[in-house]
Amino acid sequence: MSSDSKLALHGGPKAVTATKPVHHRWGAAELARLTAMVDQPSLFYWKGPQTDALLTEFRRPYPLQWCMPCSSGTASLHIAVSALQLPPGSEIITSPVTDMGSVIGILYQQLVPVFADIHPHTYNLDPADVRRRITPKTKAIMVVHLAGNPSDMGALMAIAKEHNLYVIEDCAQSWGAAYRGKPVGLFGDFACYSFNEFKHVSSGDGGIVGTNNPRFGPTLTKWGDKHYDRVTGGRNPETLSPNYRMSEPQAAVAAAQLTKLPDILAAHIRLGTRLLGHLIKLALPGIVLPEIDPRDTHSFWFCLLRLDAARFNCTRDEFVAALQAEGVQAAAGYIPKPVYGYPLFQNHNFFAGAWPLRDAGLTTMDYRTVKCPVAEAMLVDGISLPISPALTDEIIDQTAEALAKVARHFAK
Repeated sequence: MSSDSKLALHGGPKAVTATKPVHHRWGAAELARLTAMVDQPSLFYWKGPQTDALLTEFRRPYPLQWCMPCSSGTASLHIAVSALQLPPGSEIITSPVTDMGSVIGILYQQLVPVFADIHPHTYNLDPADVRRRITPKTKAIMVVHLAGNPSDMGALMAIAKEHNLYVIEDCAQSWGAAYRGKPVGLFGDFACYSFNEFKHVSSGDGGIVGTNNPRFGPTLTKWGDKHYDRVTGGRNPETLSPNYRMSEPQAAVAAAQLTKLPDILAAHIRLGTRLLGHLIKLALPGIVLPEIDPRDTHSFWFCLLRLDAARFNCTRDEFVAALQAEGVQAAAGYIPKPVYGYPLFQNHNFFAGAWPLRDAGLTTMDYRTVKCPVAEAMLVDGISLPISPALTDEIIDQTAEALAKVARHFAK
């Protein structure tokens, strides 16, 4: 064994030797808007200059007539779910491989998350399993575009139309992703985006929800603003709505970030495509690459690979440890288990140790019996590789070399 092929974990040289440059996500553009904001007479969002600028910038790639900037991506999804005004016990089908933020609003509205399995290589909802999970109580599908890979919107929208279901698109991880050339978020009834610290663009936290559906658009802001009518100035709420308003400081940073969105996305897409290009050429046995339809655009919030365990003399976690020793920013899996496997779901502990829906007989859902075999398997053998403008071509190239080095070392 040559010294170069000896794992760094065992004392060999690291494969990734390039220095990661310091990357400043915020700069002059954000500072200029924040400086202007300090001179404003008010920092309230409604008709605020920074919020208006945010809406202008957001609508350049996403021409949604009605929008509500809000405090988080989770809030954007809750606003969308609230606006549907579904009766308690109604079901919304979604992915078991997502952030808790996708389901919080469903539960708070006294609705039932129903988890459908995923495609083994896109990691998005499997339309066939979505169809199997539909019941008379199903009212909507919440589509999660995981990691920047667009879901099969053609099939999902056909199912929604056939069964008269609403569609909420969770685009938190998919800024810039496109299905058949059309940006995700522009297919369903609602598009929900995140400005969380770790997303493509960020204001530390924040979100935005938008719609072109005239049934929901005129009242959209009410669902994130205590149900106050800012248009007429009335404080006479007709129903219960939370306060998820975005402030002008958040909007200032988010608006500036959106002016950089094309360049940020170009970097993500170029680097992610470069990494996959190397791995396709290497054709490493046992390394299963994500499936991307050539007609679509994957915006690479991160790159998710899978290991064929039968091809290696190691566990997934041992493989990841070896990658990390080589200098690769790799992580085991994505989330530790499917969402339905979290303790609050297994114990139905949604409201002070209880689940009023079940207690009232409005659902018979038992999350202890839910199984999504593909999702469960992917979370056991998956490996996440971050993609960001902080990386360089050299780091990407060396990351591919590290994967090859580790895969060859552990190959059976």
